Amino acid sequence: MTIAAVEKPRIVVLASGSGSNLQRLIEVSRERDFPGEIVAVGSNRPKAFALERAAQAGIETFVVDHTRYSERVEYDGYLRAEIERRSPDLVVLAGYMRIMTAEMVNAFHGRMLNIHPSLLPKYAGLNTHARALEAGDSEHGVTIHFVTEDLDGGPVIAQAGIRIRPEDTPESLREKVQAREHELYPIIVRWFCEGRIQLKDDTVTFDGQPLEKPFLLPAEA
Repeated sequence: MTIAAVEKPRIVVLASGSGSNLQRLIEVSRERDFPGEIVAVGSNRPKAFALERAAQAGIETFVVDHTRYSERVEYDGYLRAEIERRSPDLVVLAGYMRIMTAEMVNAFHGRMLNIHPSLLPKYAGLNTHARALEAGDSEHGVTIHFVTEDLDGGPVIAQAGIRIRPEDTPESLREKVQAREHELYPIIVRWFCEGRIQLKDDTVTFDGQPLEKPFLLPAEA
């Protein structure tokens, strides 16, 4: 008697740029015990290096070029169709630099994750590293959250911090934050695929219980 293989949760990743977080997720997803499978990588930019990373790993790619659409809702409609064709259990935003319509976000409610380079609710939007320096902050970091209609404002799952040193620049902060992104994102994607993390009535649950506060990887001394 043969035992049918259990299909792993299907992951679609969206990226607009170089795809360093994508690369880390690809590497981790190739581990034997990883509970999910990256089935496709999509981008709004035809020349995004993230597409090359995916192709080199033998992962299907697709492009919906936002410059070809005059209306955001039209663009999101085509993007949504491309995503849904792959029947994903999880959509991972890994440096995807487009604001989504409410219709798009709600179509994947509870199964779309985003990573943001700040300790939200601080510094939603762009230029987070420069803004942290300008504010004189002593700590900075990264946040992983569920995506909702509220830009960078969905329920927070986890954060990881870094110390800001007097000699830091926006570029040095970017490098340090990116290292923490590569550490944290695979953990949260794994937990989602294992069914440990869920979104219920806009509340994050972990192992079936409401998450009272986000998981935190503290800043290194």
